[in-house]
Amino acid sequence: MHEVHSLKSRAASATRPVPIPPPFVRMLRAHVKRFGVAPDGRLFRNQVGNYVDAAAYGITWARAREHALTPTERTSGLAKRPHELRHAGISFWLYSGVDPAECARRAGQSIEVLFRHYAKFLDGFRAWSRAGGVEDA
Repeated sequence: MHEVHSLKSRAASATRPVPIPPPFVRMLRAHVKRFGVAPDGRLFRNQVGNYVDAAAYGITWARAREHALTPTERTSGLAKRPHELRHAGISFWLYSGVDPAECARRAGQSIEVLFRHYAKFLDGFRAWSRAGGVEDA
């Protein structure tokens, strides 16, 4: 989906690497091998090579949810918007024990912003640990 703005507090030309699991790297490489990229480097584009507009993206996202989620998950609002995947990824990193400073770096935000938005996940992890989820060394 094309949005006309740069990354928050960054130059319009700024980019940021996004860490992904090795299976996704293989999937993306296969996609690029099959479909290539746009002249400007974009990975995804519409059928005529232009930007994917928000309406088309929303329709595709809704169809993907229909195929990927159970009826209960769909009615719960799980992954209702694509942006929620960002929150799921950051939460997963925190629950997996990734250092919060590294999580903030990956997310492109300050540690202060990370703690403000994700402290509840850290609290949940601590409660899980105390309940026996993680053994003390």
